[in-house]
Amino acid sequence: MPHYGDLQTQIYGAGLSGIVPTLPVDFATLEKRAQAALPPHVLTYVQGGCGDEFTQDENARAFRHWGMVPRMMVDTTHRDLSTSIFGLSLPSPVFMAPIGVTGMMTQDQHGDLAAAQGSAATGVPLTASTLSNDPLEDVHAACGDTPAFFQLYTPRDKDLAESLVSRAEKAGYKAIIVTLDTWVTGWRPRDLNPSNFPQLRGHVLQNYFIDPRFRAMLGGKAPEEDLRTAIGTWGATFGKVLTWDDLPWLKSITRLPIVLKGICHPEDARRAIDGGADGIYVSNHGGRQANGGIAAIDMLPAVAEAVAGRVPLFFDSGIRSGTDVVKAIALGADMVGIGRPYSYGLALGGAQGCAHVLKCILAEADLLMAVNGWPTLAAVREAGAIRTDR
Repeated sequence: MPHYGDLQTQIYGAGLSGIVPTLPVDFATLEKRAQAALPPHVLTYVQGGCGDEFTQDENARAFRHWGMVPRMMVDTTHRDLSTSIFGLSLPSPVFMAPIGVTGMMTQDQHGDLAAAQGSAATGVPLTASTLSNDPLEDVHAACGDTPAFFQLYTPRDKDLAESLVSRAEKAGYKAIIVTLDTWVTGWRPRDLNPSNFPQLRGHVLQNYFIDPRFRAMLGGKAPEEDLRTAIGTWGATFGKVLTWDDLPWLKSITRLPIVLKGICHPEDARRAIDGGADGIYVSNHGGRQANGGIAAIDMLPAVAEAVAGRVPLFFDSGIRSGTDVVKAIALGADMVGIGRPYSYGLALGGAQGCAHVLKCILAEADLLMAVNGWPTLAAVREAGAIRTDR
């Protein structure tokens, strides 16, 4: 049975014929090369965080003070990273987190399609963002047989929100992931200093511009006829402040599972489940929305305890490697989201670059499980992780 870790053997084998990887297998080198490849206005948006970026940096750094204890004399010849959520059988717990400027990460400005193709090539589900350069329908189609989720930035106009959700359901997405913390953008100096906000220049708004409700809001006029007005209309409707009173409405507009993204407090997790949420998503938006907070990985255990397996628990923020993925599973996550790493893969190699990064992360996770005596995800959770002083 093939394993994700077999990628290592393939790389070493190819090296015997003088063939070395064209893309890095580690995050540090990947990020360095992407910095050189991306135009400044895209790079600052992808890399930037809120305030002095302490929380963003802490998200990644905090993984270092969680350690795991290996177990020996365990047969890990065969590893099984498969999992299931919402009736879906998935080959691994890894998924692609939503990124609003994915469409701008490739030279052809169709990074959303490239990410979907990377998903199809790896079996790693994509969470397609509302902010996209390609219609959500086309993005889903490019995912092939791999399940996909749709991330919703809930508009103030309820009819527009319902239209977007309805389109996602008809397109075949398997869940609606509702982002809770972005009804207004956080203070991001890297974007503010050059006055760089892609959406206000008409980027990644395709899902709005083709939407029948949005076009009706423009009086039936095509956005390309008056781009300034279209962008202004988008700005006026983007960002509904969601409260607990809105959860029944969100549940009523779709048959798909509703996952609430941005939950970091255990009491919020309990209240969400009691209110009918089908999934909890622990995330602080990678540190892009609020500074001065606690690293997301440090908040995961308490939320996992509150969820207690009643609904799937998603996690992102700070994941840079397969080791990080395994630690997140050990601390209670059911699904672990990759963000900036796959985005950098898109920048360097399009769909193939994206797939390469995902395969490397999965290979590292698989080999860590092999060496440390954890043949299954259940074994990883049983092993748990220990907080250290590092």
